This record gives sequence, structure tokens and C-alpha cells, in this order.
Amino acid sequence: MSDLETRIRRWYDLIGEMTPTNVEARRDVELVITKLDEGQLRVAEINVDNGVVVHDWIKQAILLLFRLRAMTTTESGPFEFHDKLDLKSNYAAHGVRVVPGASARRGSYLSPGVIMMPSYVNIGAWVGPGTMVDTWATVGSCAQIGANVHLAGGVGIGGVLEPANAVPVVIEDGAFIGSRCMVVEGARVGKGSVLGAGTILNPSIPVIDAQSGAEVSRGYVPDYCVAVSAQRRREYPGGEFFLPCVLIIKRLDENERHSKVALNEVLRENGVAM
Repeated sequence: MSDLETRIRRWYDLIGEMTPTNVEARRDVELVITKLDEGQLRVAEINVDNGVVVHDWIKQAILLLFRLRAMTTTESGPFEFHDKLDLKSNYAAHGVRVVPGASARRGSYLSPGVIMMPSYVNIGAWVGPGTMVDTWATVGSCAQIGANVHLAGGVGIGGVLEPANAVPVVIEDGAFIGSRCMVVEGARVGKGSVLGAGTILNPSIPVIDAQSGAEVSRGYVPDYCVAVSAQRRREYPGGEFFLPCVLIIKRLDENERHSKVALNEVLRENGVAM
């Protein structure tokens, strides 16, 4: 455990007493935020066992930041903002393209080659190189987005700050998240997988294999799958109802994984758009 982590944990134990006058605590917290902003730290990562490791002390630092910052008013042209956190800047030096209407909070990390259409990235998020955050997509607090991912128009990637040990949303390298999908509450999409438009994924939603009918997981689409929103029938004392699920309709082979034509054909055959 580093000295910085030890200090953050100590400050977090006193979070109820924290105010902007706590200079020492703010110095440590601001250092963590700077390291997050520069990509030296990240809230969560995948370990060698393919599990998600959460660095809860970094989340604690983010939560402390809200106690240690006062509200301030800033202006940008005709726009006025009143908040505790500032926005990222100096995009050109970091090789990030940001279209007017897009914004990211300081304390999020955008890798070189990221493109932000009018969209939003919250504090604690990590976005990998070559990823497209498309129009009106949102990347919630602490979400981990891999390299060469496409978050299509209107995608909602949920944020998870509390409790501090909660697992954030993880989208792995090369995934495509279709328009208006909602991936929230620590759900995970594996490498190279595709979610058809409008799919909702959270840890309570069963992911089912279309070929076998077996439940593969809850809230986790494995690597190199094409998955779509579906329903499954359930009977209750009050009647028969259809509950949401996610259906794996295709497992991609080597030739299909990087072919948009092949992916479009798979989805079109199942009446789903990207």
C-alpha cells in the first residue's frame, strides 16, 4: 500500500468532517485526481484471471473531492456553469479530437486517438486509444472503456461511485455498443463483442445462448459475441409476463471479428440494427 493510498483511506474515514478548509486532505485528493487525469492511475482494471479489480481508495478520493471543493461559477462564451469540478483541457497536446458540444470532466482519462462527438465523459472514467464516443453518448463515472471501441449514438454507459468497492461498467477492446444501448451498474462487455441497438445490460439481466437456451451469465457478454435485446416468458401467480434478457445470437469466428459487413448481416438476419 502506497503512502498516498494510506493517507486517502485515513481522510475517507473522516469524510463527514471534510470541508474546503482541510488543506492537507485536499492536497492529497487533488494529487489523485491529477494522476487519474493523466492516466497514471485508473479506478479498475482486468487482472490475469480475467476478473475486474477495483481500486476502491481511488473512488474514495473522488468522493472526498466533492467535500473538499467549493461551488464555483465559470463561463464559456454564452454558457454559464456552477459546479465543484472543472473540465478537461489541452486536448490537442494529448491527441484527442473533441467536437463542439462534447465535454469531459478533469479526472477522466482520454487516450490518444479518442474522438468525442457531442458527448460526455465523467470523472474517474478511462477511455482507451482509438475509441469513438459518438453523438449524445455518455460515459459515466469510473466506467472503463477499452481501445478501439465504438459507443454509438445515444449510448448510456452507467457510472458507479458508491459504494466505493462497487464494480464499474467495463467495455473491453474492440467492442461495438449499438445506438441507444444502456450498459449500467457494473455490467461488462467482452473483447470484440457487439450489442445490437437498444440492448439493456445490467448485472440482473440474464445473458442466454440462443443455440442451447442456457444462461451464460448475468450482466456479462463474453468475448466475440453478437448479442441483442430479447424477452423470456415467466409465469407468476398474477399471470404470464415477459422479462428482459440478452440473447447471444452469434459467436464470431476469426474471419468475422473485424468485418462490419459480416456483423451487419448477422444482425439484419435477426431483425436488429447496429
